[in-house]
Amino acid sequence: MNDAIAKMLEKYACQNADDYIRALREILQEIALLGLWRGKFFDKAAFYGGTALRILHRLPRFSEDLDFTLIEPMPDFDLSGYLAPVQKELAAFGFELRVEVRAKTLDSPVQSAFLKGDTFSQLLVIEVAEPVVQSIHPGRVMKIKIEVDTDPPPDFTTHTRYLLNPIPFAVRAVDLPDLFAGKMHAVLCRRWKRRVKGRDWYDFLWYVSHHPQLHLAHLEQRMRQSGDWKEKAALAEPAFRRRLNEAIDRLDIHQARAEVEPFIRNPDALLVWSQDFFRDVGGRIQTI
Repeated sequence: MNDAIAKMLEKYACQNADDYIRALREILQEIALLGLWRGKFFDKAAFYGGTALRILHRLPRFSEDLDFTLIEPMPDFDLSGYLAPVQKELAAFGFELRVEVRAKTLDSPVQSAFLKGDTFSQLLVIEVAEPVVQSIHPGRVMKIKIEVDTDPPPDFTTHTRYLLNPIPFAVRAVDLPDLFAGKMHAVLCRRWKRRVKGRDWYDFLWYVSHHPQLHLAHLEQRMRQSGDWKEKAALAEPAFRRRLNEAIDRLDIHQARAEVEPFIRNPDALLVWSQDFFRDVGGRIQTI
């Protein structure tokens, strides 16, 4: 196994097959970021979403996808032009994943691609013990989605972060108050019919605990773009807090816990979840 990959694997202290699969996914995500950096992708785009929090800010839950936003709208942007360096970088470390680009729909500004490979084969690359590998279904597929918003709402800022593994490289990322605004947009406006995305609420708690500053103007722009704020006046703090309390009132706590539990190591952290709990925590948000 490559020395850099071995060093990356050490921090996970894997005990079982699920641990190794989660560690493998994150190693592949970081190598993919390295490939995007080599391809000059971050000249035009910035990292955001749950995986950005996980990799750059140590969010204590696992995340599956790599989400990015362009710095400014580019209708003619082509994600496929940046994927060859990703595949080349993965191959350089011994991983065999194919790239599949999803055809863009006319009504969506989001471009998507998938990195796919046989989980069994990728685990062999990181030299997982044979009894663990044998417990994995031979047909199981490792899949990582890459998504880019080509029509980002305005009023956000970015900065450069540096990762040291598998080699030192730079990643442009959305600033935390704007990341929080994006998460609050999901909490307030995501439409899942009867489903609840508990990961949104878990991340919401992480933000309030670690970085409670919320850029309200960026949240407003996101809500205007999605049609969830149509007033002529700017989104003010009282209206934001009213919307948040309404979302908390609607929240199915049981479904939220069940959805996020597979992505965290300590399910006991969810026992305190309740409407009163979220209302109390929500009151600690600092709008800027």
